[in-house]
Amino acid sequence: MGARERQILDAVYHLGRASVADVRSQLNDPPSYSSVRTMMGILETKGFLQRHRDGVRHLYSATRSREKAGRSALTHLMSTFFEGSASKMLAALLDESACQLSDEELAQLQQSIDQARKQGN
Repeated sequence: MGARERQILDAVYHLGRASVADVRSQLNDPPSYSSVRTMMGILETKGFLQRHRDGVRHLYSATRSREKAGRSALTHLMSTFFEGSASKMLAALLDESACQLSDEELAQLQQSIDQARKQGN
């Protein structure tokens, strides 16, 4: 998904249901109305948005929650760049951001690891 598509999807998540004009109002330096409408149609074709008729206008909403979409994107990243390995992906994330993690965030990560171990047994 391109950067502008992510911005459009983020605007729809923020607004709930949104027209093309609503989405344009949320974008920095928005492209033309027809460009946003085209991109929203592409997102609909890709299965990220669904269109609803409201009188003469169309409103768009996300087809899945932000959390489910995020999990799907992570699964795609993991299979594309990390040979399907969650440990390789997490190691790469930690290599890049370890110095930026607070003690609280590290404790939360440890708690998630401990929980995964319990569920695996």
